Amino acid sequence: MSQSHQQPALPTCPGCEEPLDAGDRFCGACGHDLSAVPTGPGDRPTMAVAVPPAGQAAEAGPGDAGTPDAGAPRAGAVEGGAVRWPAAAETDSSDVPAPVHSPADVPGTDSDGRPLTGPGAESGGGAGAAPGGPAHEEAGAVRVRHDHRAAPGGGTATGAAADAGGAARTTGDRAAAVAGAAPDGAAEPGGDPDSGDFPLAAPDPRTAEHAPAAPAAGEKVCVACRSGRVDPDGYCENCGHAQPRERDHMEQELDTVAAVSDRGLRHHRNEDSFAVSSTALPDGSPAVVAIVCDGVSSASRPDEASAAAATAANEALLAALPRGTHPQQAMHEAIVAASEAVNALAQEPAGAMGHDAHRHQNAPACTLVGAVVAGGLLIVGWVGDSRVYWVPEDRTRPTARLTEDDSWAAQMVAAGLMNEAEAYADDRAHAITGWLGADAYELEPHTAAFKPDRPGLVVVCTDGLWNYAESGEEMAAAVPADAQERPLHAAQVLVGHALDGGGHDNVTVALLPFAVGPDGAGSARESV
Repeated sequence: MSQSHQQPALPTCPGCEEPLDAGDRFCGACGHDLSAVPTGPGDRPTMAVAVPPAGQAAEAGPGDAGTPDAGAPRAGAVEGGAVRWPAAAETDSSDVPAPVHSPADVPGTDSDGRPLTGPGAESGGGAGAAPGGPAHEEAGAVRVRHDHRAAPGGGTATGAAADAGGAARTTGDRAAAVAGAAPDGAAEPGGDPDSGDFPLAAPDPRTAEHAPAAPAAGEKVCVACRSGRVDPDGYCENCGHAQPRERDHMEQELDTVAAVSDRGLRHHRNEDSFAVSSTALPDGSPAVVAIVCDGVSSASRPDEASAAAATAANEALLAALPRGTHPQQAMHEAIVAASEAVNALAQEPAGAMGHDAHRHQNAPACTLVGAVVAGGLLIVGWVGDSRVYWVPEDRTRPTARLTEDDSWAAQMVAAGLMNEAEAYADDRAHAITGWLGADAYELEPHTAAFKPDRPGLVVVCTDGLWNYAESGEEMAAAVPADAQERPLHAAQVLVGHALDGGGHDNVTVALLPFAVGPDGAGSARESV
């Protein structure tokens, strides 16, 4: 039966510097294996621990006083090709389980199948002694793994780690030990590639810095860190910041029309949509179009409804106006086309609702308001409570609201039951009585034609804006004085006005500057 030789008493534990008692084999505080750390000279508190080749252990006699553990089997001693381990108690005096030996303390192979230790190996100073030390001159010493290389000062990497405060080693410690073994921090030139040594330790993935991939040309860049690429889910690959969705804020400007839409400060998405465009009438004169839609939040998929309606109405006008269709008739047909597009969203394919039986309890719905400036006329059309305002260039002239809401409040005022202030102060004021959708009571498109005799600005907006500038005078006060020359900037200012007021709803506004010919014209109005 193998027995472990009693080591001379050490004054303190090499691992935690706790005072030791005579005869202790393990530290009572940290459980350090004292038998694996023989007492060294006073000027070298730690010594290289080498695994002796087979045969050398047998040569050491019991009376060899110069070797503390002579004549006794050492940890990992090889006799007859078999590894002999010292007997160890299951627990030490502090009831801490006895530590196990590192696999590198005994002969074996690494993960690549190369030998770690063995008789007759090239001289390596036992457990990685410093180059030039006595261990390099010792014949028959064994080379060990790279994580046992010598630390600066002559001790082993294992001993250096223990002196620093613990036997556990991280990859960073091994890298430091390798750097200390070679003056240039690299592997020794001319080393045997099959010796089991590795030139450098692999970097610790927990501490390695991963540079973010630079966005390619045309890819979105994170709005937070300004360097990360945005993945398909809408998050930055560098900082993880959620990116604004495309519809959260939209802007578009043409030569004679501009529009801005914003999510606002309270809603989680933008359910408004718009479309602006320009075309030519058969006589070659220009025609400018602006469509603004507001999704009904209580309906399902209101954002899809508003987008479908705006697109369909815009395409219908662009198709009808160049054919010579009267602008007012073209506006009526555009509203009908928009209604059909929204109705089509309610036609779900069979089985599409299987995953969510309560998703489509009501049909997608939205409101619509549009304006066309063509041939000296201003044509407006609407269904719902989105509005069109007229703001003259000369602010001393009166302003006007050109649409009537399809809402509970408007019905109360029209019936003479309430005045406008009382009706719009009621909680039911914004309950709409007309909308585009499969569940609408009856589609009643409203259109009106005007022929202004003075230049001005046409403001087409949702209730997210006019809630903060309800009357014509309030809207005119919010419109910048240079809106005729800078419509996009003016639209941005109006959206900012709504956000400054609280931004309780999505905000969308389109501005169309209206110019009058040199001959002027009297104003006229036709409505159907």
